[in-house]
Amino acid sequence: MKFINIGFNNMLNSSRVVAVASYDSAPSKRLVQEARDGGRVIDCTCGRKTRCVIITDSDHVALSALLAETVAARLNGSEEEDGGERILGGTEPDSDKQYGKA
Repeated sequence: MKFINIGFNNMLNSSRVVAVASYDSAPSKRLVQEARDGGRVIDCTCGRKTRCVIITDSDHVALSALLAETVAARLNGSEEEDGGERILGGTEPDSDKQYGKA
């Protein structure tokens, strides 16, 4: 089983991901609102601004504070071994670059 870090040590099964989209567009916001009304939203932003919408094959919608490009790169890219489970991406989000911290 492969997991990706979608920010703040929140992991998502990479084989269940159907789509990764930016949160900026009106259709994405509508999709999130419909999922929220249906109780299918997984909010992994830890109070930060939502930047990415991740849609799973079970019609759940995960919200992330990471950019869609970052999540897509983790889905396609770097792999690390950790205790027998495969984790894609680092253990922390790109907080220094992404949130304006020095």
